[in-house]
Amino acid sequence: MSMPAGPSSTGHVDLAIGGMTCSSCAARIEKKLNRIEGVTATVNFATETAAVDFDPATMDAEGLVATVEGAGYAAHLPAPVVSPESHGDGEPTGISSLHDHDETETETLRVRLVISAVLAVPVVALSMIPPIQFRFWQWLSLTLAAPVVAWGAWPFHRAAWLNARHRAATMDTLISVGVLAAFGWSVWALFLGGAGNSGMTMSFRLVAGSAHNADIYLEVASGVTVLILLGRYLEARAKRRSGAALRALLEMGAKDVAVLRAGTELRVPIEQLAVGDLFVVRPGEKIATDGVIFEGASAVDESMLTGESVPVEVSPGDTVTGATVNAGGRLVVRATRVGADTALAQIAALVTTAQSGKAPVQRLADRVAGIFVPAVIAISLVTLVGWLLTGHGAAQAFTAAVAVLIIACPCALGLATPTALLVGTGRGAQLGILIKGPQILESTRRVDTVILDKTGTVTTGRMGLVEVCPAAGYGRDQVLRLIGALEHASEHPIAQAIAQAAADETQELLAVEEFASSAGLGVTGTVDGHQVLAGRPGFLTERGFQIPTDIDDVRRSEEEAGRTVVLAGWDGQVTAALVVADQVKPTSTEAIAALRELGLTPVLLTGDNRATATAVAASVGIDQVEAEVLPADKVAAVIKLQNQGRVVAMVGDGVNDAAALAQADLGLAMGTGADVAIEASDITLVRGDLRTAADAIRLSRRTLATIKGNLFWAFAYNAAAIPLAALGYLNPLISGAAMAFSSVFVVTNSLRLRQFRSSYAEPR
Repeated sequence: MSMPAGPSSTGHVDLAIGGMTCSSCAARIEKKLNRIEGVTATVNFATETAAVDFDPATMDAEGLVATVEGAGYAAHLPAPVVSPESHGDGEPTGISSLHDHDETETETLRVRLVISAVLAVPVVALSMIPPIQFRFWQWLSLTLAAPVVAWGAWPFHRAAWLNARHRAATMDTLISVGVLAAFGWSVWALFLGGAGNSGMTMSFRLVAGSAHNADIYLEVASGVTVLILLGRYLEARAKRRSGAALRALLEMGAKDVAVLRAGTELRVPIEQLAVGDLFVVRPGEKIATDGVIFEGASAVDESMLTGESVPVEVSPGDTVTGATVNAGGRLVVRATRVGADTALAQIAALVTTAQSGKAPVQRLADRVAGIFVPAVIAISLVTLVGWLLTGHGAAQAFTAAVAVLIIACPCALGLATPTALLVGTGRGAQLGILIKGPQILESTRRVDTVILDKTGTVTTGRMGLVEVCPAAGYGRDQVLRLIGALEHASEHPIAQAIAQAAADETQELLAVEEFASSAGLGVTGTVDGHQVLAGRPGFLTERGFQIPTDIDDVRRSEEEAGRTVVLAGWDGQVTAALVVADQVKPTSTEAIAALRELGLTPVLLTGDNRATATAVAASVGIDQVEAEVLPADKVAAVIKLQNQGRVVAMVGDGVNDAAALAQADLGLAMGTGADVAIEASDITLVRGDLRTAADAIRLSRRTLATIKGNLFWAFAYNAAAIPLAALGYLNPLISGAAMAFSSVFVVTNSLRLRQFRSSYAEPR
């Protein structure tokens, strides 16, 4: 498949955007694009893309690129996600290039962070520990701090300048102004204010005085830079995974295929397969592409695409889907769709669309900074002018103005989100909960509906023998001994479920002779001297077996409940009905109750038949059921609820859930499921226990509350001291102390998340 790389007939284009540093950048670009007549745009900061619908009569793709570039950001039409050629390892070229770009960006940030930290640590130590302040220590500090301020903080300075050109202010503005003010004052003090003298030491004074011209704040300039770089690095590392879901999807397909050419079987790369080709699929192999059975019969496991737990019996003329698994005999398939037209490619397209269309979460710090930053700058300027107009000297006026900027410098803001996130996610990992980033947390607070996939989420996802119903005169042990031995010789998943249960109960399986299988119908064989049969009702009646009324009643009632029934017998008599089904997890009922306690409405969404889905839902306490839905229908179901004003969480585990997980406001994937579902989700439940979904939401909400508290106090400590700084009652050194205290508070508050406890007994 390929992502849209240019305008289509419907006037749609996906732009790749560079240069965004925060979600306010995305909002600014989105606003700029939406001002154009006939244009509707959604900009996603997390994926650095813009999905744009436009009127080709009034605008083209190049014009959209020019509009974004005119706003000060880079934009281009992305290369196709999949190209006809692949790398030697089979990874599509487009995906590789995008992945390499993310890797490069993260590595650049890491290098910038490490070098800045190495230079900043001695500056902070020299400034804060008077006994180690040797002669001319301040000049060494200047030498070490200068590269941090100029090179380490360059991304912030560049973003601040870009924002200033468009008359806007964000966190980058505050960081840049604070860092440059601290550094600028220090340079002035060193060269003109007496701070450069031999033997100079830092002194602590509560009220500004004449000697304060000798104070320098290089530790503030370098320390803030390192802290903010740390936050940006953690964010970039999370964003690097944004393309992993798509890579995981495409890697699920077969890499090569056995094609029949002129009667000869030839194995070729999957890219060389064409519509109309015949190809061979052996037992256990993936079907290379969508097609129609030309020869052979088998059972095909389609659970990865449909969610249906029972393998589908196929024979000549039946359609099959690429990337599903042949669980039975040899098949010859005629290819009907290849490349971007296959079902797997369409699911990948759904995941891409859902990810790029998800509205970005506005960062809390940026929201406040939008008001706080210009206010602080204005107060600083008013302070400078006020002191000058009241007859005070320029040094005192500048000192008071700088004190205002220093006290507002966001040192604690650099810790507010990362520390709470690291402690919260660390505790989550101990409980089997992986939260992928801070942008996810806000969704958990607002979620009111939770959609649950059935197979592998509410149920085990594995077929099991749930009931044995012997006919009159026959015992359970006798049935399992003979039928279990017969089914053990079959490769069919239903047969294996019966055989496994028989082996567990009888401790041994008898030998089978003259075994024969009729694909999709049943099996026969000789066990312990008895001619034994097992399979569909017609398979037995065609061989002269009469089905007792009580056994037939059991079959009908169980099939109405959505379960699979195998009839079995020997020596001309039907002796039992064996009921096989996907079993509900023992903890699912408790999990549903816990989700309801959080104020969430559960909805069961599955590709299984309605009878099975309704029975499972009733057994665990779910009232609302959506059954027999395809992957695209799952996405539509999520969108339908969202359009009703619901904030939707989705819990799933399969490939068929990936697009819905990406579309939902909050996606939770079972860690025992498919990699693509895990990558498309926001939260991963490592142990596959549905009860951890409730814990995940509780922990996320607690972490979000902690971040909010951190952000409030990070601003409050500093903001409360701004009036004192403006009136000249605070030495700028006090500003650094206030920032240090607020940082300690932020860290301590975050550490309280370590006390979070699961709602049920934790594993040892």
